[in-house]
Amino acid sequence: MKLDHYIYYFFLFWYACGVILLSFDILPPALEWANVVFLIAAGIIGGIYFIRTYGPSKGFAISAVIVFFSIFAEHLGVEYGIIFGDYYYTQDFGPKLIGVPIAIGFAWLMVIASSHALAKVIAFKQHFLLYVLTGSLLAVLMDLIIDPVAYVVKEYWIWESESFYYNIPFSNFAGWFIVAFILHLAIYFIVHKDIASHNLWHNRMILVFILIQAMFILLALISKLWLAVIMTGVLSALVLIGYYFSLKRNAYD
Repeated sequence: MKLDHYIYYFFLFWYACGVILLSFDILPPALEWANVVFLIAAGIIGGIYFIRTYGPSKGFAISAVIVFFSIFAEHLGVEYGIIFGDYYYTQDFGPKLIGVPIAIGFAWLMVIASSHALAKVIAFKQHFLLYVLTGSLLAVLMDLIIDPVAYVVKEYWIWESESFYYNIPFSNFAGWFIVAFILHLAIYFIVHKDIASHNLWHNRMILVFILIQAMFILLALISKLWLAVIMTGVLSALVLIGYYFSLKRNAYD
């Protein structure tokens, strides 16, 4: 069995452990580093997906662009309040680069890989701009559930603002859209000739999207974050329905 398969099964195992520990709020302080391992493992899965789908050179290039560009964007947010708004991290997410945990860059890699896998099936055959917009909105959809749980429930970071949506500023979601738009546009220009290719890792990336959404929706449900649960639950279900019918439509084209 190849190393990438072992990494994938390790991610599934770590995910299962995380769901149990976080759902019952029994993660001991001594194991807080497990969050870093989870984020990095999820990002590596995204990187493997790009490499197995588009080849080593393009896959590594895409992964590196996502990690380093997202870290730079987060740096602007943490240091200057630009793009996302004013916030700061309260938890040690491991080694940092320009003041931003490297693990956050890997988290972005997972988000962009997931949204790319969905968007290229749902929208690419219509128009490249529709693909980029769809991928960007899917990334925002993931943050709509990630941020309330990470901020309100776990306090992994703190927002210094007020808003109707759990005091998470609109600028954060606008920033997510902008960053995701730039990254999906870059991906398109790198791989547009073979962007429709599918393989085992494509299916695994779709499963990662489902698992991540399900975990954060569950945590939000336990904490009674009803708006986040209902909104992201319904939208995620509609996305998966659209993905399913797009697969069927593409099969007959």
